[in-house]
Amino acid sequence: MENKWLRAALPALLIHGSIGTVYAWSVFKQAIANEIGASVPSVEWAFSLAILFLGLSAAVLGHFVEQDIKKSALLSTAFFVVGMIGTGISIQQKSLIGIYIFYGVIMGIGLGIGYLTPVKNLMLWFKDNKGLGTGLAVAGFGLAKMIFSPVMISLQIKVGLSQMFIILSGIFAVMMLIGTLLIRKPLDWHERALANKFNPMLLVKNPNFIGIWLMFYLNITAGLAIISQEKDILTGLIDARGVAVFSVASITLIVSIDAFFNAAGRIGFATWSDRLKDRNAIYQIIFGLSLFMSLLAYFLPNTSVIMPIILVASFFLINAGYGGGFSALPPLLSDRFGMKAISKVHGIALTAWAAAGLSGNQLASFVVHVLNMPYQTVFIAIAVLYLIAFCIARWVVKPTQMLIK
Repeated sequence: MENKWLRAALPALLIHGSIGTVYAWSVFKQAIANEIGASVPSVEWAFSLAILFLGLSAAVLGHFVEQDIKKSALLSTAFFVVGMIGTGISIQQKSLIGIYIFYGVIMGIGLGIGYLTPVKNLMLWFKDNKGLGTGLAVAGFGLAKMIFSPVMISLQIKVGLSQMFIILSGIFAVMMLIGTLLIRKPLDWHERALANKFNPMLLVKNPNFIGIWLMFYLNITAGLAIISQEKDILTGLIDARGVAVFSVASITLIVSIDAFFNAAGRIGFATWSDRLKDRNAIYQIIFGLSLFMSLLAYFLPNTSVIMPIILVASFFLINAGYGGGFSALPPLLSDRFGMKAISKVHGIALTAWAAAGLSGNQLASFVVHVLNMPYQTVFIAIAVLYLIAFCIARWVVKPTQMLIK
């Protein structure tokens, strides 16, 4: 059976549904710190390294993904699964360096290759609705957190933290291998070599690409600053009587629903962009809404009865905008630079993700653990980032093309 759902959508969900569990980091980062006797800020670097190497591997191996998506899917599986197993063993050995290497570097490389692999394929199969296609491709990242966060919490309780990684590595290996077997480009698509050797400097010198890179970077940095701290922010909210507003069960539920909004934003915003005259307008919408919710969450007093509702709503909307920023990117890049070298262009754009991996959760960690300021302060910091991103989307990124042939 040859159709876009079997050869493109399902493999994308299986691959991204596995590697997307990187966003469940807040569920077990404190447990890792407790298990190995390290501080949370030092453990945070494992997540930062994973996102750094995701972006770097995507930029370097974009050409490899272009050539053979089955081989790239298999290579992603190998790196990701080995990274998960190595992380579990490193936790057993109480080795922070081992966690950096396996979770940060090795798993990060698997993330980068796996992230790129289904994207162009979906745009080829969904050529009339590229936004919907890429939305499906990266929706797995949001769904992964929603589905596997409760599983991870349960496994930590039942078998322990290190065994959780070992067990999940087996599950993800099966999922990703099935995705590898199913994925294939359309039979009528023939990959042709570029007429001229691809020169990344063409992008670096292009104002449109620079603007897209910057607004993508700012959206990820702001999103990660909140996503990496969700559990702690909710835990620290105290009512007027000095009682915690959210229970452990309610926090687990909210984190899972956050992931749903992340996935829904990836499909919703990208599909919405299919109906806009210029896809770049979707970023102005995302940044405007996220800016509004960040300011609301910061200026509303903690003692306000509606503060818990506003806080949770801000998580939901920021997660949706964060996810939408990812899914709307490949169609925007294809509009500006063409489909010929889209995996390479997309891979280079993902270096913004690598940079944001170093600045996002580290920004929040710096504000809270180094400056000793309340978690709510993070919202005003990211509000500034959203404002800058909105200005770039509105006045820097233009609807001009530079097609790569």
